[in-house]
Amino acid sequence: MVTVRATTLADHAGWAPLYAGYAEFYGVTQTEAMRATVWAWLNDPAHPVKGFVAERAGQLIGLAHYRPFSRPLSATTGVYLDDLFVDPAARGSGAADALILAIRQEARKNGWSVVRWITAEDNARARKVYDRLAVKTKWVTYDLAP
Repeated sequence: MVTVRATTLADHAGWAPLYAGYAEFYGVTQTEAMRATVWAWLNDPAHPVKGFVAERAGQLIGLAHYRPFSRPLSATTGVYLDDLFVDPAARGSGAADALILAIRQEARKNGWSVVRWITAEDNARARKVYDRLAVKTKWVTYDLAP
């Protein structure tokens, strides 16, 4: 049985290897200092980034980080799912669904208008989950270095 709950300070030892695994999955170099920054954000009530963890049999098996964002065209606030990761050994457990649905519930609770996220085009396994739970949009994402 998978349960999802908000991240707490006591979760650091289980959260850190999951977040390192997430970075490794996407081929992103991530340092201890970078993880410490994100961990501080998650535990700062004034910071917009919040987190959920998925747990099974007392062990953390997944994480999700999210934050509200303004949507000027619709004059609403949405929520952006920044990071979603499930330990490879726990994939297929329902943890990804449970984490996404927890953010959906948070959106309903807060009156947010949409839950939005991106993924790599070749992330086939995750996209099967996403295609089942959400609608793929027609929008293309761009990045511009400052």
